Amino acid sequence: MAVPGSKPTNPPMKDLTTENITENTILINSQSPSPRLRFLLACLVNHLHSFARETRLSTEEWSHAIDFLTSVGQICSPVRQEFILLSDILGLSLLVDSISHPKPEGATEGSVLGPFHTHDPPVVEQGATLSHDEQGEPCLVKASIHALNTGEAISDVKIDVWETDSTGHYDVQYSDLEHPDGRGVLHSDAAGEFWFKCILPVSYPIPHDGPVGKLLQKLGRHPYRPAHLHFMFEKEGWDRLITALYIRGDPYETSDAVFGVKESLLVSPSPADRATAEKYGVEQGSAVLSYNFALMTNEEAKELQEQRSREALDKLGMKGKLVDGLPIEDVD
Repeated sequence: MAVPGSKPTNPPMKDLTTENITENTILINSQSPSPRLRFLLACLVNHLHSFARETRLSTEEWSHAIDFLTSVGQICSPVRQEFILLSDILGLSLLVDSISHPKPEGATEGSVLGPFHTHDPPVVEQGATLSHDEQGEPCLVKASIHALNTGEAISDVKIDVWETDSTGHYDVQYSDLEHPDGRGVLHSDAAGEFWFKCILPVSYPIPHDGPVGKLLQKLGRHPYRPAHLHFMFEKEGWDRLITALYIRGDPYETSDAVFGVKESLLVSPSPADRATAEKYGVEQGSAVLSYNFALMTNEEAKELQEQRSREALDKLGMKGKLVDGLPIEDVD
């Protein structure tokens, strides 16, 4: 912070025009001691200013944009994150996750977190019933977790699961919610396996009564997501995986409002045979979802992230170096 009466340390900022405003904005921001922040802001300012120049952005349009972002913030609450929703429908959420957690062939692919993950789900045992919605179609999920490169089972992985009820609403969307439902945290056993009971996922619209919904309407887009079940896998030493399983054949399979569907994450329910029904305590013929998840170690993920970062810098023709796998300007 400048001290009154002292000599200013900032570069002179006057007589700025459309031709020199960008380089001077980047210059004044370059005083940050953080090389990563300097790099982020330089790129952000460059792209924002280029967008304004290329589109000939008008004052009226920019004012509408500010009003829109203001309304996005105003509708946010502890149980509704409209900014995540905005990031989702712009494809940014999936892009950032794909950059931060790249996956080689054979690894389980990631998907979007969505705005309805919570940090206080109940911790449950194997075989627990996560959804108590009597209107939903009963479903058994049985799965396993293994290491990508060795195939070895991974025990004691924290598995966070959440889904909607049969009407397509998450528990936190109800104002009279008394306790969590349709979600829970469990851990894989010594064989890397886990199983639980829930309801068969249904397709549903993302919240479209707010500014993001109005934007979708202006864009001529629908707000629907195909039926899916969310998962988050965490264990020390392993790269965190946020993903989802999608029901094959859903009418919105190829037009997900938040771009989350991937072919490798599509699953088809199968009817429980007699042996499965007896072993897991479910009705014979009820829906069963099975899947094998493959995780990467932190070291494997970091190595791949650095490789992809170098490839991206080369492709863009940018001079830079990597710190903790992230690019910064190379001033040496």
